[in-house]
Amino acid sequence: MDGRKRSDVRVGQLVNIVLKEHQRTGELTEGVVKDILTNSGTHPHGIKIRLETGEVGRIKEILENVED
Repeated sequence: MDGRKRSDVRVGQLVNIVLKEHQRTGELTEGVVKDILTNSGTHPHGIKIRLETGEVGRIKEILENVED
């Protein structure tokens, strides 16, 4: 999944995000979702989240699903 639908994103998932400072290069950062920051149902550039490390970025790829 590519992370553009908020309903696909869950706290605890392993994801790849692009940080604001890496938007031009597209460099990805892997981490675990701590908070979902985007309120709308979808976003064309990816749902904005905060990782457990405190880094904030938009999801480019969901690597692991977490069961409810």
